[in-house]
Amino acid sequence: MKIFSTEQIRAWDAFTIQHEPIASTDLMARAAKVFADWLAGLYPDTRRPIVVFAGTGNNGGDGVVAARLLHWLNYEVKVYVCDFSGKRSDDFSAQLVYSPKDVDIVTLKQADDLNGLNLNEKALIVDALFGSGLNRPLEGEWARLIDRLNALPNEIVSIDLPSGLLADAATPGTSVVRARRTFSFETPKRAFFFPENAERAGEWAYASIGLHLDYYTATETPYHFLTHSQAALLLRPRAKFSHKGSYGHALLIAGSYGKIGAAVLAARACLRAGAGLLTVHAPRCGNIVLQATVPEAMFSGDKRALMWTSVPETHPYAAIGVGCGIGQSHETVEAFEQLLKIATKPLVIDADALNLLAQNPGLWRSVPHNSILTPHPKEFERLFGKSANDFERNDLQCHKAQEYGVFIVLKGAHSAIACPDGACWFNSTGNPGMATGGSGDVLTGMLTGLLARGYAPRDAALLGVFLHGLAGDLAAKTLGQEAVTAGDLVAWVGEAWQALAVL
Repeated sequence: MKIFSTEQIRAWDAFTIQHEPIASTDLMARAAKVFADWLAGLYPDTRRPIVVFAGTGNNGGDGVVAARLLHWLNYEVKVYVCDFSGKRSDDFSAQLVYSPKDVDIVTLKQADDLNGLNLNEKALIVDALFGSGLNRPLEGEWARLIDRLNALPNEIVSIDLPSGLLADAATPGTSVVRARRTFSFETPKRAFFFPENAERAGEWAYASIGLHLDYYTATETPYHFLTHSQAALLLRPRAKFSHKGSYGHALLIAGSYGKIGAAVLAARACLRAGAGLLTVHAPRCGNIVLQATVPEAMFSGDKRALMWTSVPETHPYAAIGVGCGIGQSHETVEAFEQLLKIATKPLVIDADALNLLAQNPGLWRSVPHNSILTPHPKEFERLFGKSANDFERNDLQCHKAQEYGVFIVLKGAHSAIACPDGACWFNSTGNPGMATGGSGDVLTGMLTGLLARGYAPRDAALLGVFLHGLAGDLAAKTLGQEAVTAGDLVAWVGEAWQALAVL
């Protein structure tokens, strides 16, 4: 799914109005109905009062129409029109005229008018002050109003975007509505995918309001949301007469003394991803552990007992993953440098291998193009430096992916996959229960297995991240987020494959 900028969304609205064709007020009413239906589904108790705070622009118009529709659904609705400037959009004014007489509409001229309103603490507040058209931080009366709303005990739901939040850039200051939920029209906003906005947007959802498909098809954007249906298109079914050699031989270079568990997790995940054959190259201290816990894998022993120091012959392998638990000794640095020099195919580079790359930036010139790097935020910072905010970090991620010709998977909620062609995909699966040691090792194993099977690096990165998160979601559904371990992710990969194939 494409993620458009505010400017593109505005153009999409205009395109729809012109080419459907449809009156702007009718499109507003259609959008408000989608929102009202969503809200009624989540909050079916019509005895709960709903209070709409509406600005006097088009987002306020959405709020006025939603109030009318919710009134017709038998909710007790009240509207506060926040008319601080005396300017009203034509569509807002038109919708206000259509409001039923028995819907209480009160005009506020300043933030202090909120004093003494005595809102019911159980009332649901609908934020319809500002939408995605906002292009600067709120100040003055608007900032004071939002601060007062945030101080109330009431739950807040925002239409399209929490008021005060910028859709396409970092939002300075604190004058942003802190919504419990946000409903976005047509597609998510880029701002939703970053940690700095988590307490502002809350739980977010989106749905189509019927904007014209021709605009969506013809308009380009570097940003995408990886959905179930798109991930399913990447699947490559197994042929009836295939054999283990049909699905590639993967090599994992992983583990060191005290960290053989990382190699075990990556190995098990690699096999669950469907690799036909797997060899794990690890220090000799890992032999018994790996042979006992992953009997399906072959073991290649390093010349040293406690750390990785030598590179095996790489010719037999269709894909190589490196980094899980390997440590950062001087001899390991030399082995990593040797691997980079002789590698002829994309690698999966994770964990300690990323740290070695950060400590030895000269190694970048040897990283094969189309390799997949999987840093978490601190590893990313070590590689590329600090960023002032999440938008800046995402821009840096995309720039570095293009500069080095690699795929960079920045792990976290909505893991971002930056591609060498400039595209950036935000993942739709995963949950906080996956924030546990070893989760990244599982992802590395899965990505290596998919590459070995013959998936192109882009498809392997997208599919691997999606399946990894989906396995976490399935595990959390059964176990609860608090109890999920990295081993559980491996155990649920099979169910994730099955769930992905079902549309």
